[in-house]
Amino acid sequence: MNEPVNQIINNWENKPQETARKLIDKYGYPQEATMSKLIWYNNGPWKRTIIHRDTIPHNFPHPHPDFLEQTIDYEVPLHLYDNLAVFDGSLTIDRTKGEVTSMCDQEAMNMLSINVLNDIVNGRRDVQVAKMFLAQTAYMYINMGVTSPYTEGFTFPKQHNTQDPGIMYFE
Repeated sequence: MNEPVNQIINNWENKPQETARKLIDKYGYPQEATMSKLIWYNNGPWKRTIIHRDTIPHNFPHPHPDFLEQTIDYEVPLHLYDNLAVFDGSLTIDRTKGEVTSMCDQEAMNMLSINVLNDIVNGRRDVQVAKMFLAQTAYMYINMGVTSPYTEGFTFPKQHNTQDPGIMYFE
């Protein structure tokens, strides 16, 4: 699979190509590859990692392209969905699967976003304070090279059995 993956990413733009090479160095070659994406399963702390060839412009907390999608099992209380959508548009909550996905341009920023989501869920920060904290932490990481526990790993225990199949109304 190595040669086809290398041929695929050789045709990608700089940022997705550079990130793909970094993740291959870190996690090995992906389990799946198409012309438009690479997919790893159970790589490091992630349930799934997808690098997309095509990027999406995103301005929070600074202008950057989103293309690195990373997912964990995580149960979000229903009453917080709206607040979390206000917090960061690049976070996706899938209630049925029991997953949270962050999409950014760096693994550390996905980690940061999900860790701050966890702070909101647990009442440690409201949405506006969380946005400011994420912006400040991202600035220090990106511009000053200063790491944080929020960019280095998850600050909460791994969750299990997070799926919510919903309530049956008829058979």
